[in-house]
Amino acid sequence: MYRSEHILKGLSNQYYRATYKSMGFTTEDLKRPIIGIANAWSECVPGHYNLRQVAQRVKDGIYRAGGTPIEFGVIGGCDGMGQGHDGMHFIMPSRELIANSIESMAQINLFDGLVLLGSCDKIVPGMLMAIMRLNIPAIFISGGPSAPPENGYDDGKAFADLMSAAALGVDAITNEMQNNTCGPCPGCNCGMGTAVSMQFLSEVMGLAPMGNGTVPTYYNDRTYMAKWTGQRIVEMVREDLKPRDIVTRETFKNALRVDMMMGCSTNTALHLPAIAAEAGYSLTLEDFRRASRSTPQIVKLYPSNNPHSVEDFRRAGALAAVIRQGIDAGYINGSTGTIYGKTLDEMTKDAKVKNANVIHPFDNPYYKEGGLAVLRGNLAPDGCVIKTGGVVPEMLEHTGRAVCYDSEIAFYDEVVAGKSRLMPGDCVVIRYEGPVAGPGMREMLTATHMVRSLGLSSTVSLITDGRFSGGSVGGVIGHVSPEACKGGLIGLIEDGDIIEYSIPKGTIELKVDEATLAERRAKWVCPPPKFKTGLLAQYAALAAPAPLGARMIGDMSSLDDLVPVDF
Repeated sequence: MYRSEHILKGLSNQYYRATYKSMGFTTEDLKRPIIGIANAWSECVPGHYNLRQVAQRVKDGIYRAGGTPIEFGVIGGCDGMGQGHDGMHFIMPSRELIANSIESMAQINLFDGLVLLGSCDKIVPGMLMAIMRLNIPAIFISGGPSAPPENGYDDGKAFADLMSAAALGVDAITNEMQNNTCGPCPGCNCGMGTAVSMQFLSEVMGLAPMGNGTVPTYYNDRTYMAKWTGQRIVEMVREDLKPRDIVTRETFKNALRVDMMMGCSTNTALHLPAIAAEAGYSLTLEDFRRASRSTPQIVKLYPSNNPHSVEDFRRAGALAAVIRQGIDAGYINGSTGTIYGKTLDEMTKDAKVKNANVIHPFDNPYYKEGGLAVLRGNLAPDGCVIKTGGVVPEMLEHTGRAVCYDSEIAFYDEVVAGKSRLMPGDCVVIRYEGPVAGPGMREMLTATHMVRSLGLSSTVSLITDGRFSGGSVGGVIGHVSPEACKGGLIGLIEDGDIIEYSIPKGTIELKVDEATLAERRAKWVCPPPKFKTGLLAQYAALAAPAPLGARMIGDMSSLDDLVPVDF
């Protein structure tokens, strides 16, 4: 029996049928499997601008397979549009809104299956969280990446310089530069940011079509993929193939492996634990650390000190080739499931690396360890993260003088006013930007651009209890936990203190004696909440710490029921 039959079958359910018929659905339409299409299309985000066309092709496939599609809208904010102002507070909480709204619509309407359309940073994980929470047949499909910007990724320099200028707000950008910076067509960013990172992980988790993260918006293959998705979701409903039938502990281990092989965004350390928890698993920073220590990084895409774009990666064999290489080398478990009803091994059996300069072999990796490192020490006893693939060799270990700011905006305003206190070798400390104090754990892309614009990215580190963009590069350490407002040591740092970190050793330390820290702690007062009403107040009240995915969970005892992934 289909879920939808509870409200669409029988004499007692004539009202529900009448409601649908008032919108043009026929009696025959309502006898078929009802497929909800959660579409994050808008004119606010280039990565979502083509989702209307993708949705139509998905509908075509659903009709062809004997199902009935019913589309509804989902919000989707762009991290890029939220940079450097109060809008960034809302980006991380929007992930929870997306998951909650999809759950609500699916349960209110008793959809038999779901297709979820989204491309960008918080939208993808929000949709994957909803998939795991609902556990009804579901497929995620993105709108695809854009083409590389002209004169941007070719030398890996123009795009970075442009973004640095934009961050400072200087009059250094021509209209021609603006016309090409985000690519010659709509689509998500064509570098290894959070959007592409999460699209890749959706593939290896078996919840999205192969090629989901690499087939460009404007290729016919994207259209074919959308039609196939529509057909396949109807088959999955008839097969009763649910997300939790596909996703297991081994799935999350595979996701961690690919995360490290690819040098994905540090935001995966927030999103993967949140998705895992919705599936009933506990994924910890210790799992990330173990994965990183035992997995070479074999792919390095822009902006991590490398000019290769997602399009270069697609032509080199795409994620299927990475997975195949990982299975053959024993890094990836090929027995995990997929939406195809086949194993990961079966789905990648014919995949090959076509360009070893883009996808390196395991015996010649970019780095012997993974692209994301976890550091611990007195400054971050619960952990913090750094994207190692974006760190120049001279910043793998660093000892510097702290220069402290109680918000990203304070740092930004000082630099823009031409009053920067930074000197080569310093450690910028930006605190009270965590999940609770932020609230919303704002992204520090603007702050990292400030450092780059000052010509200090190879000598100055940036340490925060907030987070970073997937596009951030350099000695930038985020997710410091506990955060400042929860008594974390980051709240006690004073200007001039010495901070020392080592990526090879996995350590981060504040070099201040315990007696001095005790004196400071006795005087410390937690700042009052920035917001007392609305979404941000709700998020601050319910947000879990960063190592737990910064989810809105409230009751921490719910974590006791999760099964450890135990990488």
